[in-house]
Amino acid sequence: MSSCSSVYIHIPFCKTICSYCDFCKVFYNETWVTKYLDALLEEIKDFYQGEQIKTLYIGGGTPSSLTMKQLNRLFEVLSILKTDALEEFTFECNVNDITEELLECLKKNRVNRLSIGVESFVKEKLHYMGRNHTFEEVEEKVKLVKKYFANFNIDYIYGFSCDTKKSVKQELKQILSLKPAHISTYSLLVEESTLLKLNGYERLGDEEDAILYETIKSVLKKHGYLHYEVSNFALKGYESKHNLVYWQNKEYYGFGLSASGYLDQVRYTNTHSLTKYLKGDLGGEKELLTAHDIMDNHVMLGLRLTNGFNIEEFEKRYHVKLENVYPIKPLLKNGDLILKKGNIFINPDKLYIMNEILLKMI
Repeated sequence: MSSCSSVYIHIPFCKTICSYCDFCKVFYNETWVTKYLDALLEEIKDFYQGEQIKTLYIGGGTPSSLTMKQLNRLFEVLSILKTDALEEFTFECNVNDITEELLECLKKNRVNRLSIGVESFVKEKLHYMGRNHTFEEVEEKVKLVKKYFANFNIDYIYGFSCDTKKSVKQELKQILSLKPAHISTYSLLVEESTLLKLNGYERLGDEEDAILYETIKSVLKKHGYLHYEVSNFALKGYESKHNLVYWQNKEYYGFGLSASGYLDQVRYTNTHSLTKYLKGDLGGEKELLTAHDIMDNHVMLGLRLTNGFNIEEFEKRYHVKLENVYPIKPLLKNGDLILKKGNIFINPDKLYIMNEILLKMI
């Protein structure tokens, strides 16, 4: 049996397709959802090895696009997982889908953390994204959420051509007024397969984007949010346990269309074809990692965390000296990396150019 204690479940269905999203998704179709949940059950039965699960994450797509009947079926499917030791159970939802009935259903089924796709309050940005909500509507929905959940995340996207330091500060002020336990902030990427790319959308330039990133860090830090990962901020004790599994290079199951997992030194991604998945053909890709690949992943993922990773633990796990494998000395000398209390991490002032530092490292 593997040491895996985390599960990601992908629900690919959406009522509308957002222009910036390059995740695997399809328009909601009742017949497909029914068949999909049956196929998901078969996949879990075939591959789950009976470990106690500590973190569960239902993402998408839009999991909240499912009807109550379908959600109850989904939780029925997930009941074959052993969850006596469950610590964190996250469910992604759209603002417009939040109702008392949905929240009661999630609470009853042991969900204890919500991730809400707000993204923005600026009309122009929402228009580009193919979204439609006001701050007042979000405020009302969040009030409802707080009756059931203390632990909720709000997603925020910046880097649109209309973004300025002033407008981003105003949006952060609105987000902070909602008092979320966790805030995920993402710089807009115009990915190949998205509507934004097809429409030739030009995002903000890198220099302006970097200024916005520093602004976000400064504002959220001032309001007591711990910047614990490149894009993530949390009140103390509310860091995402599930996402830390990824960043600490630990094993996890990925179930569902296009889901990725990491088990027994194998990284895998399921097929992106709904037709194949419904027939039980997971297809996709599998890569058996070498010892060096696993170390590389540990370094790349670990350096996403603002406190990095512990050198002693790394050396104990891989039986090598870190400095014998990676050029850490010149990077410490030029200030790209910092070594403190046994942990190595990227200089906070250089987080925005993290990818350049990782390229020098690996």
